[in-house]
Amino acid sequence: MKLAELAQRLGATLKGDPSVTITGVASIETAGPGDLTFVANPKYAALARTTRAAAILVDPEFAEITTPTLRITNPYLAFAHAIEFFYQSPVYAPGIHPTAVISPSAKLGTNPHVGAYVVIGDHAVIGDNAVLLPHSVIYSHVHAGDNLFLHSHAVVREHCRLGDNVILQNGVIVGADGFGFARQSDGSWYKILQSGPAILEDNVEIQANSCIDRASIGETRIGRGAKIDNLVQVGHGSAIGEDTLLCAQVGLAGSTTVGKNVILAGQVGVAGHCTIGDGVIATAQSGIPGDVESGKVISGYPAIDNRQWLRVVALMNRLPELLRQIKASSKG
Repeated sequence: MKLAELAQRLGATLKGDPSVTITGVASIETAGPGDLTFVANPKYAALARTTRAAAILVDPEFAEITTPTLRITNPYLAFAHAIEFFYQSPVYAPGIHPTAVISPSAKLGTNPHVGAYVVIGDHAVIGDNAVLLPHSVIYSHVHAGDNLFLHSHAVVREHCRLGDNVILQNGVIVGADGFGFARQSDGSWYKILQSGPAILEDNVEIQANSCIDRASIGETRIGRGAKIDNLVQVGHGSAIGEDTLLCAQVGLAGSTTVGKNVILAGQVGVAGHCTIGDGVIATAQSGIPGDVESGKVISGYPAIDNRQWLRVVALMNRLPELLRQIKASSKG
């Protein structure tokens, strides 16, 4: 594809030779002749002058460089679109594999692709254009909307409800029993029945080996457009707001409420029965023991304002020196 055509398709402003041929996409460190790359993070800006890429997606104010540039407000999003021009995802033709086990009472919409050893339980209802890859399992009484995509070994448990355009990556479990036990008089634990479903609204994607627990009573709900990374635990009875991101290894204890447009970075942990307001950002490995007001950026454990946490961390590096000064002054 010529660079001029690519610029037109992306809606970008081209600076440089329009006849350059683009044959693929790559990171700025590994890109070679023919590759398109991007700069969205300022720490990679210097690499724009040394990369071997044929062209670079940058924001409109990026400094002039010799490599041709495509200038656009959101270069990272534009790069995501560009990948689609050069990589074709697998296409799964409609059809039902002979080894699939589908209950006679289940209902499938039009054009389903049902792979080998898929199991669909009693009274399950699945919308149009579903893709269920090998060894995925739909329990009884599940309701799912159109364009459901289950990768291998994804499981949706009984009575759970999924909206349109839901994607479950490999090994995802939706609706596993919540961790609920009551102590008995002899010290042993009595299992609390987990009767409430997990509900995923439209356009939710959950990535590999994450678990959305069902509720003991009520429901566990993942809001429209939320994206959940690998190895995330959402405890029973929790509610996740629209367009929220839960990054890798986030753990939410039961009955956690997370607002809209929240970002919980990798390994953030949240204690149970907490409310996190809209637009909150928690940096990696933060521990959240209580409620967080909307719009806050927090860090550390216990999580505090990010700017204060940065000052604390800077001070920690000086503690040995400060201790020596205190000891010296006390001797004087």
